[in-house]
Amino acid sequence: MTGMTPFGKIWFVGAGPGDPELITVKGQKLLSQAGAVLFAGSLVDHAVTLYAPPGCAIRDSKDMTLEEMTAWLIEQARSHATVVRLQTGDPALYGALIELARPLSDAGIEWSVVPGVSSAMASMAAAGESMTLPEVTQTVILTRVEGRTPMPDGEDLASLAAHRTTICIFLSITLMHKVETALRSAGWAEDSPVLVVHKASWPGEQKIVRGTLADIKQRCREAGIASQAMIVASPTLGALHWETLARSKLYDPTFTHRFRKASA
Repeated sequence: MTGMTPFGKIWFVGAGPGDPELITVKGQKLLSQAGAVLFAGSLVDHAVTLYAPPGCAIRDSKDMTLEEMTAWLIEQARSHATVVRLQTGDPALYGALIELARPLSDAGIEWSVVPGVSSAMASMAAAGESMTLPEVTQTVILTRVEGRTPMPDGEDLASLAAHRTTICIFLSITLMHKVETALRSAGWAEDSPVLVVHKASWPGEQKIVRGTLADIKQRCREAGIASQAMIVASPTLGALHWETLARSKLYDPTFTHRFRKASA
């Protein structure tokens, strides 16, 4: 990621899941300095672009091909010291980051990435759930089911679900039937809890649906959820109301660690 004049620098900034206040401080600062911003209008809340200064060249990328996007970014980098590609969630997750960055590197343009809050984290936060729990699961899988984009060998949802960990399923709400089939194939019970969050953190638009493997599809249909939703299947769901819960060793009074000696 080395640069050379006369180009400015291009920043891939994670806008977060939707709430404009969930962008990082660094991301907001870069937007305030930007001479040009290319944002994913189909996914990123337009309010985030309000952080851009007056006179900033702002372009919505939802109707652009990848080649058109990289050409626009390169052209803007000829005129501006700071150019921002604003992406939903985190740029490294389903964001075509490498596809966009390769032509920039080939052109000798410096670029960097500012991470963002993923919709997976925002969905669990909205529902007041934890992805991990002691003695329940310590592993999180971020994946999707196969649609027009094929899955690599060994990454089908049924194989991943066999681990019985927390699974955050992106880009798959219209393929809920495939999700259900995969979880059943992996041995998940019909009463296994499933969480669906539509537009996590979006002011006034967020919807949270809780159900089980047996009824989550119908509950989503009743809620009118057919796009922009995170599906979470996890043995941790609903733990707030469990009668018993294993304690975290880090905060257990019988556990000694670097900063605290056991007191019991």
